Amino acid sequence: MSLPILLVTGFLGAGKTTLINRILAETDGRRIAAVVNDFGSINIDEALIAERTDTVIGLANGCICCSLQGDLLRTLKLLVSRPQPLDNIVIEASGVADPHGIVEALADPELWAHARLSGVVAVADAQDLTDDPARFDDPLWAAQIACADFVTLVKTAGLDAARLRSRLAAATGAALIETDDELLPLEVLLDSDLDSRAKGPRTAVDAASRFVTLEWQGEKPGSLQDFQRMIEEFAPTLVRAKGLLNFAEMPGTTLLFQMVGRRATLMPCGTALPGNRLVLIGERHMLDPEPVRRRLARVFAPEASNPGQ
Repeated sequence: MSLPILLVTGFLGAGKTTLINRILAETDGRRIAAVVNDFGSINIDEALIAERTDTVIGLANGCICCSLQGDLLRTLKLLVSRPQPLDNIVIEASGVADPHGIVEALADPELWAHARLSGVVAVADAQDLTDDPARFDDPLWAAQIACADFVTLVKTAGLDAARLRSRLAAATGAALIETDDELLPLEVLLDSDLDSRAKGPRTAVDAASRFVTLEWQGEKPGSLQDFQRMIEEFAPTLVRAKGLLNFAEMPGTTLLFQMVGRRATLMPCGTALPGNRLVLIGERHMLDPEPVRRRLARVFAPEASNPGQ
């Protein structure tokens, strides 16, 4: 029997990593490998998923819907040939990926003999759709939703979920799953036998040229107040940001920074990690990386690690 592969797609910051971590946390005894793709060379999501499974592989510095298809196929062929068999593979696509390209790659005849694409789940962010109704007309978002066999609507608290469900139903023929307050239907997500290749003709979406990514790493803890002021200043130019950061005000505590649109959170990640890793993504016509890079160098400058000096 071929190994089922679940592909998780969704727009930048929709909640793909959170969904995968929930799958890994709620599954009972399954051996699941996660393949994670970030749009850039710093793979934050790989670190966030690694705590949930002993088999997580990060594919960075590109997008598996296009430039990394060969790496993806080689990785999957290694996973299906493991001495200790897996029960499932979950692939997290980058938020800038058109998943149709990944679906086509997974139709590779050599791979299909050992593993099959069991389904595609798209994560839809209710807060983002409410804050920016034009998202429904975004060609990348539409391509991700159109490719899905299942759509999970998340972050619905306090919102008109019924209206969003109606609009999503009009945008896709996929089954809608709400997961905020319920256990995941794992048998549906992981054990389906859907032929997601049969989606009909499509128009490819070139998302990679639409976005620009700033990747930054540093060793010294920074100033939390300066970082917060910097993010507030540059927030209008950002679509997505995420990072694992250390600050002088909180020694020994690594913080997970997440930002989607203008919504930002900064909380302990649970594991102290050395150094700092940060990825910022914006529309190419909006985000100029160099001023942000210079500002980060000041926020995390060696002298910033001791605000009392």
